[in-house]
Order: sequence, then structure tokens, then C-alpha cells
Amino acid sequence: MNVLECRNLSKAYKKGNFVLSGMNLTIPAGKIVGLLGPNGCGKSTLIKLICGLLQPDQGEILVCDQPVGADTRALVSYLPERPYFDSWMKVHELLDFFVEFYPDFDRAKADTLLKDLGIDPTAKLKTLSKGTKEKVQLVLVMSRRARLYLLDEPIAGVDPAARDYILRTIVGNYNPDSTIVITTHLIADVEEILDDYYFMGFSGIIRQSGSVAEAREAAGKTLDAIFREVYRC
Repeated sequence: MNVLECRNLSKAYKKGNFVLSGMNLTIPAGKIVGLLGPNGCGKSTLIKLICGLLQPDQGEILVCDQPVGADTRALVSYLPERPYFDSWMKVHELLDFFVEFYPDFDRAKADTLLKDLGIDPTAKLKTLSKGTKEKVQLVLVMSRRARLYLLDEPIAGVDPAARDYILRTIVGNYNPDSTIVITTHLIADVEEILDDYYFMGFSGIIRQSGSVAEAREAAGKTLDAIFREVYRC
């Protein structure tokens, strides 16, 4: 079963200036996928379209064979690039909010992850560092039992020591029925956990894709090195 399908997808913020133009993409279930490309190629726009936060100008998006809408929002767990919660809230209040809003939210799992990361659940967000806020968001997102996890730059703002834990957290939520899509510029840090990769060009063109293991074996290089070669200025 395909968890995500994009068919002839187009999106423009200004008339005639398409961020995505006729994009086609199919991602099956049970994969950890890297959606990789340069700034401005439309990665974040695509993710917002999948979440239903933006509407396409043309084409369609299917999540688990359903058109994006109210029903698919229950299937998607989204980690945005920037923290978006109110700074006056306490961490445990965020957990309470997610318990009420998402039937698939695992509160016990979230409590365990916070403890492992040394995050005080009674702390207000405004007292936390940028990296710790991003860890809190990741805990919330990965504590849902979703079918599709969309992680936009999940390790960009955290220290290297925490990256391994975060990546283990992502892998720990991997199961045959769900798929995780990661966008990041830190390819060397994430490529060991990726099953497949998609290199996006401008306007949403998929320049190259496939199995990470097969690509590295064929090229005799890391995925990070392959990426640098494909997008060399």
C-alpha cells in the first residue's frame, strides 16, 4: 500500500510562479524516507500541502488512498521547521492538549521520552532553549500512532549529542504500517536511518530517487557525497 501519492501536483504563490509544477511522487508504507534538495525547491511547501495547511492549484494528494482533508489529518503527524506553541504554556500542558486533540496520542510514551531527554514537564516553553523546544515538539509528534510522519528539519536546532537520541526515537517509531518522511540539510547525520531517498529539484522535479543502500553501493560514496555531486553549483 502507498502511504502517500502526489499526482500532477502544482502550487504557485504568485500567478505563474510555480513552486511545484506537475509533481508526481509515490511513497510506500513501511519506509523511512529522505526528501532532500536545495533551499527553495519546494520541500516545505509540499509538506504543508500534504498536511492540508495549503491548497494545491492543480493535481491531487492521497494519504493512505484518501484525498487530503479532515479524515487524513488524523493519519498525519507533522513536525514543522519552527516551534509554534505559545511561550506561556508548560510542557505538561502541551501533552494534555495533545491527549485531548489526538486520540492516537500515547501519553505514557511522551512522558518517557521527556524523561530520557531530561526535560522538566513543569517548565514553561519560554524558559527553554531553542533546541529543547524542538525536542519537545519532536516528542509530541513521535508519540502519536500516525500512518505518516512528516518531519521538517527535525535535527537542525539541536546539539550533536542529542541528534543520536532523536534519530533513535525516530527509528523506534518505525513499523510496517507507517512511513516517516524527513527533510534535512544534515544528510550525513540521517542517511544511516534512511531506507529511500528523493532528490528534489526546483518546481518539485524529482531528479533522482531510490534505495539509499543501493545508491551508495553503486556510487561507492555516501548519500551526502552523492547529493553534493548532483547539486554542485
